[in-house]
Amino acid sequence: MARYLYQTALVNYQSRFKMKKSIYLFLLLSFYAQAQPSARNEALHRLFEEYYEDYLRLHPQVATRQGDNRYDDKLPYNVLLLHERTDASLNEVYRFYASYRNRLKKFNSQTLNPEDRISYYILSDMVERSLTSQGLQLNQLPVNQMLTVPLTMAQLGSGRNSHPFKTVKDYENWLKRVEAFAQWTESAIGQMQKGLKTGIVLPRVIVERVIPQMENLATLNEVQKSVFWGPIHNMPDHFQEEERKILTAAYEKAIKTQLVPSYRKLANFLRQEYLPKARSTTGLYALPNGDKIYRYFINLYTTTRLTPEDIHQLGLREVARITTELEALKAEMGFEGSLKELFRAIEQDPKYHPYNTKEEVLDAYRGIQAKVEPHLPALFGVSPKAPFEIRETEAFRAASASAEYFGALPDGSRPGIFYIPILDATKMGLAEERLFLHEALPGHHFQVSLQHENTKLPRFQRHGWFGAFLEGWGLYTESLGELLGCYTDPYQKLIARGGGGEMHRAIRLVVDTGIHTGRMTREEAIDYMMDHEVISEREAILEIDRYIARPGQALSYKIGELKIKELRDKYQRQLGDRFSLRSFHDAILLGGAMPLTVLETYLDQWAAEQ
Repeated sequence: MARYLYQTALVNYQSRFKMKKSIYLFLLLSFYAQAQPSARNEALHRLFEEYYEDYLRLHPQVATRQGDNRYDDKLPYNVLLLHERTDASLNEVYRFYASYRNRLKKFNSQTLNPEDRISYYILSDMVERSLTSQGLQLNQLPVNQMLTVPLTMAQLGSGRNSHPFKTVKDYENWLKRVEAFAQWTESAIGQMQKGLKTGIVLPRVIVERVIPQMENLATLNEVQKSVFWGPIHNMPDHFQEEERKILTAAYEKAIKTQLVPSYRKLANFLRQEYLPKARSTTGLYALPNGDKIYRYFINLYTTTRLTPEDIHQLGLREVARITTELEALKAEMGFEGSLKELFRAIEQDPKYHPYNTKEEVLDAYRGIQAKVEPHLPALFGVSPKAPFEIRETEAFRAASASAEYFGALPDGSRPGIFYIPILDATKMGLAEERLFLHEALPGHHFQVSLQHENTKLPRFQRHGWFGAFLEGWGLYTESLGELLGCYTDPYQKLIARGGGGEMHRAIRLVVDTGIHTGRMTREEAIDYMMDHEVISEREAILEIDRYIARPGQALSYKIGELKIKELRDKYQRQLGDRFSLRSFHDAILLGGAMPLTVLETYLDQWAAEQ
């Protein structure tokens, strides 16, 4: 009853009541306080902990990424089984999620305190979404050029990622993962062969991107030049000489007899058997149940029930709005041609390509860091303890990679890393302030690190991931640039609005939905992108192929950003002079990642407490 009164009071305040704001807030908080149980539900928290323990056993690579080394000798459960038994492993995953759905239903969310209720909503959402993915046969599409096991193995095995190489056991664990990868190769090929029969087949353009990656990792001129030789080259000094000899011989054998043959087998299969049968279409619409698969990915990445049509139309409106702003900026810059001509002039102007070396590119981004850091305390009352670094993306994946953030380990043993792919420094544009704000500070580094460091959250929340929240926050922080000492240069302002920034994310709503519903061909999507932002043809092609490989992921940015701005404006209206942007930011960061629907419930609670 008290909860009902609270909700009624909120509605009435917004629509009818004229009482003074201070009186209303007093009554609202009173109603709200009466509605909230205060005791932590210990049975529910035991379920949270059991869930996460079971989850890590099924997803050992996640444990490794978080610094939990209990499963460093394993790959995911459904990876270890050969393809004849993969369906059985998928059934095991289904039983895992179905079991926790049933256990969660035994709790009444309305009897939980505010913190437990939010956690309950988040886990329920995760479980239901995972169950939805069952039966879509996505395991028949096991590779792409972005994020799949073969590329993850190269990252882990380089010795510069989350798999530790500090003890002899660490090295032995990696060798066991290499054995599991050989099994994964068999499983992946078997699933793709099955896909050729069911019609669930990768687009030709994606296969053509994957093959060179696999061939590159299968090359063996000198074992010492392999990316997998990094841990041997950087072996700890405290290892005994005999240990060094044994491990060196074991790694040489593993590279020659397991890793290289696995990559070569995968490359040969893709080139000789799969590529000739790969589909010429690029969107999910062309697959059996393609519409259902795409709606699943939309829900996965946006945590909304928006339809492809909803998102497509939203994208068109956003592109039109931002175009108007860009026209005004163009006039401010004194450029008399069209926006496309302005973009082309910038692309061809040498002053916007000032770098000669990779180190100069990295130094430019370090300069942005120095500019931003003094302004952070005004907008954030909390900041992460985790260290932060800027690095070049590894050569073996740079050709298909975008700038990205890789999270720090909670114990501080690995910093948060902002990776920048640098193929040719002389062709790189000016270091982008909006990109740094998004990927580094105060974007992903603040959000991810503060979430990991918040021990008040259940573990599944501390390490949870929701695309619309994470990428929405990253894009939202780009809009804070002027408050953080950035965008004083017209070029940086143009990039923030119409380059790789806001316009870029609005375009994604149009082209992602366009490609995967059949509205647009790959070529039309590339042309649309180049017509509406400052981007080279090569970059546009890479972007569009990314959306083809990861359907729906690119939608998360704009959908999440717009929701955060909507909620900020909502609470500014409700709270008036009691609203603090700094406190609003802190509330978002300390709550951790969550679905957008749950985020609004969580922030409603925060607003009531103000």
